[in-house]
Amino acid sequence: QVQLVESGGGLVQAGDSLRLTCAASGRIFRFYAMGWFRQAPGKEREFVAAISRSGDSTYYADPVKGRFTISRDNIKRTVFLQMNSLNADDTAVYYCAATYRPFDTGSVYYLNVADYNNWGQGTQVTVSS
Repeated sequence: QVQLVESGGGLVQAGDSLRLTCAASGRIFRFYAMGWFRQAPGKEREFVAAISRSGDSTYYADPVKGRFTISRDNIKRTVFLQMNSLNADDTAVYYCAATYRPFDTGSVYYLNVADYNNWGQGTQVTVSS
């Protein structure tokens, strides 16, 4: 298992930027593909962004394409989500997720909640319009 701790959330105005950080501890971090998800009040948890084990492949949900960037530092065991041009629809609790994939080949990422079995506690992002 890997333990995940998110940070960096907060209250911002529309158009502002935030950078979320997910710090991992536990097993070998480079064997984990990572993702960010979010959950707004009354809604299901939804995919935001994913990154492969090596970091050379990424994928984004349509609502955040061009505005959010996911990245990772395998030496520092950290994943980041840079969020620019935030709007009210981005208001949610943001969760970091990890899936242990030691046998993955190539640049594989995962898009579904069910693909992940390690989750952080979440960090609140609130965007005022």
